[in-house]
Amino acid sequence: MVELKILRLSHNKNLPEYKTEGASGMDLFAAISEPITLKSLERHLIPTGIKIEIPKGYEAQIRARSGLSIKHGITLINAIGTVDSDYRGEVCIPVVNLSSEAYTILPEERIAQMVICKVEQAEIVVTEELADTERGIGGFGSTGTI
Repeated sequence: MVELKILRLSHNKNLPEYKTEGASGMDLFAAISEPITLKSLERHLIPTGIKIEIPKGYEAQIRARSGLSIKHGITLINAIGTVDSDYRGEVCIPVVNLSSEAYTILPEERIAQMVICKVEQAEIVVTEELADTERGIGGFGSTGTI
């Protein structure tokens, strides 16, 4: 198990938490004092009230909560956000309302989830050719629809 250090900021009431024993993602909470209403297609940066220290070789992936996405159209602007191991600022969630209805984010609402993942940096090797594969240069949809 990897250790995740968390610095709670003054406006934070909730620490990230796993809701079930098998959960891969920790819920993150909106550290806001007043509700924030997002109109259709409106974006907002929601603070979580925490700073984190991730060990080198790991990242925190910030993901949308599936319930907010399917029920209300609330998702992340950048699909999945990355918090690098050398970042020490507040973790904030860039949300967007993709529905046609306004949605109000309440103080302390679970707004996203955070997954801690092992990562490696690649060594860049410039080459004159790449190995052939069965797929080759086939792009989007090239492997079929079923």
